[in-house]
Amino acid sequence: MFREMRRKRQQLPENECEDILKRNTSGVLAAAGDDGYPYAVPLSYAYADGKIYFHCAKTGHKIDAVRSCDKASFCVTDRDEVVPERFTTHYKSVIVFGRARIMDNDEMLPAIELIADKYSPDVPGKREEIEREWDALAMIELTIEHMTGKEAIELTKTRG
Repeated sequence: MFREMRRKRQQLPENECEDILKRNTSGVLAAAGDDGYPYAVPLSYAYADGKIYFHCAKTGHKIDAVRSCDKASFCVTDRDEVVPERFTTHYKSVIVFGRARIMDNDEMLPAIELIADKYSPDVPGKREEIEREWDALAMIELTIEHMTGKEAIELTKTRG
């Protein structure tokens, strides 16, 4: 169902893909947008147990896209080092494919707390801020069905 990576030598192991998802702070969600146009939007996120969580408003392009088609992908760039003299880039990235859904109100709290803990780990008042914004909050859960990571061939060669 999902394509195999063409340059398999450069494929990252699954545990490294998960590490990339855990440590980075932004990625790009791609979904089916209006009138057949792709819709890609950069987002903050949290990853846990094979799922990626995003917060958003209850209305807007992103939530409309998820409502109309649950298939989505999400891409995170971990490294992007331009090497001008070699006409290349030393990169690492992960792309996931999966099914997105709008979470029910009664299941959103653990997901938004994951995000709050990731971005503001030692900041007091997180719970109060969540409660203050709760009525305007929606959460999207992307369940990963397929995940691949890739690195520049130059980085693969250094793995030994």
